[in-house]
Amino acid sequence: MSKPSDGEQTAATPEELREQVEQTRAELGDTVQALADKADVKARAKEKGAQAKEKGAEVAEQAAAKAAELKGKAVLAAHSVQGKVQDKVPDPVKDKAAQAAVQVREGAAKAGRVWDEKAPEPVRHQAAEGARVARDNRTLLLSVAGAATLVWLIVRRKKA
Repeated sequence: MSKPSDGEQTAATPEELREQVEQTRAELGDTVQALADKADVKARAKEKGAQAKEKGAEVAEQAAAKAAELKGKAVLAAHSVQGKVQDKVPDPVKDKAAQAAVQVREGAAKAGRVWDEKAPEPVRHQAAEGARVARDNRTLLLSVAGAATLVWLIVRRKKA
């Protein structure tokens, strides 16, 4: 057997020696387990992947919360601007706009009735399908219409 080094204590009894041996075995077992865990690349990769997935979900939740917050702010800003614009529009203009809106609704209803009476069934079916697609893609259509309006305004301003 080897001699104990200066810092180590020797066991006085066989029972103390057994306890030291058990303690050394436990420490050695922990060390071996730690080394095995470090050597298990697949498990470490899975763990890192799970951590990344958790972090990604957390970031997605934060992004969704921020988007909802910004949407709320945009709605408030739109209402604020709309209120300010309506306050500046004279009452006679508002009345004319309301009358025009009523006339447009009545005209649209009349056109719809004429369409139902005179349009052939295949044409009505195609139109209904087109309207459904437009409703399903409303956001895209509004974005395109807004962009087209913006381009038209820019071109018009440059010509003026």
